[in-house]
Amino acid sequence: MLVFEFKAYGKSNQFKAVDEAIRTAKFVRNSCLRYWMDNKKVDKYDLNKYCAVLARDFSFADELNSMARQASAERAWSAISRFYDNCKKGVPGKKGYPQFQKDCRSVEYKSTGWKLADDRKSINFTDKKGIGRLKLKGTRDLHFYHINQIKRVRLVKRADGVYVQFCVDVDRKENTEPSGTAIGLDVGLKEYYTDSNGTTVENPRFLKKGEKVLKRSGRRVSRKVRGLKNRLKARQILGKRHLKISRQRKDHAIKLARCVISSNDVVVYEDLRIKNMVKNHCLAKSINDASWYQFRVWLEYFGKVFDKITVAVNSQYTSQECSSCGVTVKKTLSTRTHACKCGCVLDRDFNAARNILSRGLGTVGHTGTFGLEPSNALGESISTVVGEVLPQQIGS
Repeated sequence: MLVFEFKAYGKSNQFKAVDEAIRTAKFVRNSCLRYWMDNKKVDKYDLNKYCAVLARDFSFADELNSMARQASAERAWSAISRFYDNCKKGVPGKKGYPQFQKDCRSVEYKSTGWKLADDRKSINFTDKKGIGRLKLKGTRDLHFYHINQIKRVRLVKRADGVYVQFCVDVDRKENTEPSGTAIGLDVGLKEYYTDSNGTTVENPRFLKKGEKVLKRSGRRVSRKVRGLKNRLKARQILGKRHLKISRQRKDHAIKLARCVISSNDVVVYEDLRIKNMVKNHCLAKSINDASWYQFRVWLEYFGKVFDKITVAVNSQYTSQECSSCGVTVKKTLSTRTHACKCGCVLDRDFNAARNILSRGLGTVGHTGTFGLEPSNALGESISTVVGEVLPQQIGS
């Protein structure tokens, strides 16, 4: 599944209609969640049937396309099923009990409720919300795909406007010549990553570079009176600043992951638990700024596209063990050089990258199942098979 995104252009009353459609989608999703809370034995099909009841009882819900209402019900069921899965798996801590959505920024249509123009440069939404025809501007060409391959159409609201996303049912594959090389990656805060060949990539630190502008924009929002237009303008400017940093991180992760995957046949990386790592309040901002999780997601995705092997290994003690003799050498975070009694003296991250590669080649990899969000996805992720030797891993 590929997701193509286009900027939408229209009149102010059309964008007000988009806002109303998004609010209705949020109402349907929260109503279905309340219906499940009151009736624990309902399933996904019962929630779809409940959408018809909402359309009968509320006129504004009836104005939204029927399949768009069902898509909102599916969002509610996705949160419910995730909660059930966490309970069955015995996930420690909170199980992710479904919560009511407060800030919704998108509405999703299925196969009806929209019509794409013959020139693929505009789209007309035909439900009763009154969105009408929106002009599309983007770099992708939808003429390469049949109209039946477009399974979903999303309207997404961001700080800089409204975007239209097309979910196209097609498998993306690219062929490259085998390089015959394997590489291990150790991510960090000083350097974005250090590979098993000793090559390092600089950490861009997009948030740190743009933090001065963010703080100034935040102070402007604080000085404005609530409810006035000047405050809304200041909030919009602040949102655009954050959006720019988010796009910089995504672009950096995509380009770097594609380069790593296309240059190697086997890529081994750390199976990090970012959620636990950010509990350290001293490093939380820097860890989030590095966006290691996004880099891993794109590694797995491009692994599937280029038909390469991606392996995630346990990162425990990779910095402490000697990559030459295997002896454990205790270090603190401030110790950046690995020095062993066997005479091996390496950079700390270089030593960890060699250990990561050794574990990936000598044992099995293990990755979780990652679902890419609509806002940053161009396809599906892959995972390696637990309990199989490396040549039998799923190359993605």
